[in-house]
Amino acid sequence: MNILILGAAGRIGRLLTADLLAQTPYNLVLYAKNANVRLKGEKSERVKIVDGDFKELDALVNAMNEVDIVYINDLGDDQSTRTIIEAMKKAGVKRVIGASILGIYDEVPGEFGRWNKRMIGSSPRMQTQINSARIIEDSGLDYTLLRLTWLYDQEGNRDYVLTEKGDPFRSTQVTREAVAQLIVDVVMAKDERFIGKSLGVGEPDTEWDKPSFY
Repeated sequence: MNILILGAAGRIGRLLTADLLAQTPYNLVLYAKNANVRLKGEKSERVKIVDGDFKELDALVNAMNEVDIVYINDLGDDQSTRTIIEAMKKAGVKRVIGASILGIYDEVPGEFGRWNKRMIGSSPRMQTQINSARIIEDSGLDYTLLRLTWLYDQEGNRDYVLTEKGDPFRSTQVTREAVAQLIVDVVMAKDERFIGKSLGVGEPDTEWDKPSFY
């Protein structure tokens, strides 16, 4: 199996690369701006590095050659999301996993929901995330959307809890390490339980008024 990581130079992209290499036999295509410089430490016989932009249709199509799964590390630009989906259809790739953010369905209740709206609810980035999610959900592809709560780093903390679309999202934080592990679990799933799903991703027992690091 071949997996394309779009935004591979980001923190989650790097963690995911390491986890996929350690936990699976799969081959990886790492795609990012200035990738050959930023990802020069990621060289492996199972890794191909591609320098490109999310808006470069031809570059994306070429990067998707023989790819089975596309992971999008950031859905914060809906025009880029449209281009990626177009490239997938041209390349004949059906499976996509995308990292979004909490609040795109106004699904966060209570004091935490009010805090989250004050922080990001009216930002242009929130609207582009909403648009990107709609694009993916309407794409006809085999998608999994991951709505990530507030992120932090903690080595060894890979605990996550999932919330279905339509259910209240209460978890205030989750580690990037846990998100990377979840993506590996989604990739390795032998059934279809993650396909066609938009899942809230949080850390167990963090139903607070705001993240612990604020």
